[in-house]
Amino acid sequence: MTSSAHPIRYSWAEYLAFEATSNVRHEYLDGQIYGMAGGTPEHAALAAAVVGLLFAQLRGGRCRVFDADLRVRVPATGLATYPDVTVICGPREHDPEDVNSVVNPTLIIEVCSPSTEAYDRGEKFAHYSQITALSEYVLVAHDCRSIEVRSREGGGGFRSRVYGEGERAELGAIGAHLDVTELYESVVQPLE
Repeated sequence: MTSSAHPIRYSWAEYLAFEATSNVRHEYLDGQIYGMAGGTPEHAALAAAVVGLLFAQLRGGRCRVFDADLRVRVPATGLATYPDVTVICGPREHDPEDVNSVVNPTLIIEVCSPSTEAYDRGEKFAHYSQITALSEYVLVAHDCRSIEVRSREGGGGFRSRVYGEGERAELGAIGAHLDVTELYESVVQPLE
């Protein structure tokens, strides 16, 4: 039996082998494998709506939108995870040890949920901000009609802007936008 003081550590290769045979997705960081929480129907609908809205705007251009099946690896920290939506402009760059993990997202979008919001806004963003190709990080709220766009500035830091009902969240890094009203109206709200 393993104690919490001496957890089992997995290599990147062991994680990849485990992930290839698993029917659920996992994050990987510092030798540890973490199961990813399942989402609600509303979460899934918001992520699908974002993909649909961006696909229509990016079609035929140099940027391509991906859903949560694309694994992103942060070379500087080792985190491997599956963002809700990823956009890559130009050729995909792969992790040297795994052709199924990309390392150069231009934009990442996470749809927040009660169980992941603090992680998405804090620690996960700290990892993502280490990706040199990342120009924008977007958080779609689960509890109100709100989209936060964090854009990389010249010095490497990020500035944040929150868009609400009746506004368009401008995604300058990819030449697209998300209309807040349109996004949330496309999602079936839960019955009370």
